[in-house]
Amino acid sequence: MVKIKLVNGAQLKRGLLEFAEEYKFSLCQDADALEVRAIPARDGLITVKGDLEGGISISFPEKIHFFRGFGLFLEKLAEGETSFDLQEKPQFITNGGMIDTSQGNAVPTVRTVKEFLRRMALMGLNMLMLYCEDGFLVKEEPYFGYMRGRYTEAELRECDDYADLFGIEMVPCIQTLAHLPQTLRWKGIYGDITENATTLLPGEKRTYEFIRHLIEAASRPFRSKRIHIGMDEAWHLGHGKYFDKHGLVPMGEIMISHLKKVMKIVRSLGLSPMMWSDMFFRAYAPDGDYYNPKIEIPDEAAKLVPSDVKLVYWDYYHYAKDTYESFIEKHRKLGEPIFAGGIWMWLGFGVNWAKTFSVTGAALTACKERGVKEVFATVWGDNGTEVNLKAALMGLCLFAEHGYAEVFSSVKLRERFSFCTGGNYMDFYNLQYLDEVPGCKPGNPEEKNPSKYLMWQDILTGLFDENIKGLPLREHYISLAEKFERAAERNGDYNDLFVFSAQVAKVLSVKSELGLQIRKAYLDGDRKKLALFADQVLPDLYKEVEKLRQLHKGLWFATYKPFGWDVQDIRYGTLLIRIRSAIEELSDYLNGSLQEIPELIEPRLPYDGQEGLVSYANWYGQIVSPSPIAPET
Repeated sequence: MVKIKLVNGAQLKRGLLEFAEEYKFSLCQDADALEVRAIPARDGLITVKGDLEGGISISFPEKIHFFRGFGLFLEKLAEGETSFDLQEKPQFITNGGMIDTSQGNAVPTVRTVKEFLRRMALMGLNMLMLYCEDGFLVKEEPYFGYMRGRYTEAELRECDDYADLFGIEMVPCIQTLAHLPQTLRWKGIYGDITENATTLLPGEKRTYEFIRHLIEAASRPFRSKRIHIGMDEAWHLGHGKYFDKHGLVPMGEIMISHLKKVMKIVRSLGLSPMMWSDMFFRAYAPDGDYYNPKIEIPDEAAKLVPSDVKLVYWDYYHYAKDTYESFIEKHRKLGEPIFAGGIWMWLGFGVNWAKTFSVTGAALTACKERGVKEVFATVWGDNGTEVNLKAALMGLCLFAEHGYAEVFSSVKLRERFSFCTGGNYMDFYNLQYLDEVPGCKPGNPEEKNPSKYLMWQDILTGLFDENIKGLPLREHYISLAEKFERAAERNGDYNDLFVFSAQVAKVLSVKSELGLQIRKAYLDGDRKKLALFADQVLPDLYKEVEKLRQLHKGLWFATYKPFGWDVQDIRYGTLLIRIRSAIEELSDYLNGSLQEIPELIEPRLPYDGQEGLVSYANWYGQIVSPSPIAPET
């Protein structure tokens, strides 16, 4: 246990105490304690200097930078160093993360948010958003976030107070136009302000009363005067009820008019807003594509964008640095942009680290070279959040290491990730291979996500069977399960993530090719194999899926509020009952009760005409059956 005497750092003490137990140090005034001097810096640099005899000085421009510097000191101390001369220059004014609490049904508990804030403090990240489409309590709107695990004001205030210990700004992140399907489903409550199933109706008095309620409730718990007001992906704006009332009005005009009304509310509350930029760009793209390189926003349109709203340029896709450079300059026509990248973990049970690393490297290098001063990483959970949020910590560390060096070092990333989290870099990276399977290009640039669709597709009517024909998936997943089992013994607080991932791989090692195997045996008339499937393979699979459900549930409840787990239970329940149905149909066929099994006779077609592994098949309802279940389920 290292004894530390903190000098000139009274405002840092409470934050430091949050790390004392894990990193085995104590704060005291003992004469033999190591003196750590906290020195505010005016040169913009973080420096850690001194030795174990004369004490250590940590110079820091902002509060967050002290915790970054203290973490660097502890890391080098753990490596056995006794003297220190470290220096870093922050590359961004703001560098942080945004965690989805809505689209994937997974609402992190306050405990989980605090864990992320502690890890972020050591990484040196100074901003966190909780993306809440309907994830917070609004007293005037009782159906907003109803039964969805919404945060109370007290919970958000507790998170903000905790973030402030480390100098981390928490910024409310909401929606004030589109992306509100779970709110607008309540047609009896919100039908009069609904443009379409996901979008508010611009121009209505009640719309702006509703938005005021949201902005007031979202901003009240936080110290920050900044707020993210959303407004992205307002598909078909002006073509729903707005068209019925006003006729055809250009999308750009509707956006500007709506933004002006929202800005009036924001200004009245003394807030400084940011918003996603895509709808402005789509309005002037020939094909509506946000990333069309031919986009040129007219001068007269640019002048209509309020000067006191910052636009967030979000881009998770491009590998070329010059693409980001071009769009940074296009954004500057509308003001100084904020950049948002993405941690690719929204497509199933795996994380596409190769894509995350490549596109982040290109994007943040462009941001540094072009002088963009604010960046953050988005962590989406789209359609279920199968992969656990804690996997995102490596992506946040990636952003941090880009943010403290002109030239990124992958070696330093590995070291820092291990120190800041206790996780093993290669074990976390291996989550890549739940989706990068045989048949993928190296690095999975085409966003294949077989872990999701092979898990949830039906055994008897497998819509993806033709796409995986001939691929050695069983061997791949067996090997991966073994790697994750070893990983589960050396990742400390994250061992349970790898116990779960090992079971995912184990189930996929059986289930991925099972539909093809059963159909082949049926068409070959191999009754012995069909009996083996009915009597042994499928019952064993049932047990392994139930084990997976239990592991997943335990991990979910340790990370998130219970709301949203019902969706996963429905998916596992469907999978389990369909395994039983497959057993019953095969058994009935074998004993003569069924003369044939039509599902196995039906020819297999490539999914949606695609050859080979399918990209971005992310909607459960389109995976599990060709028959309708519910929109985008």
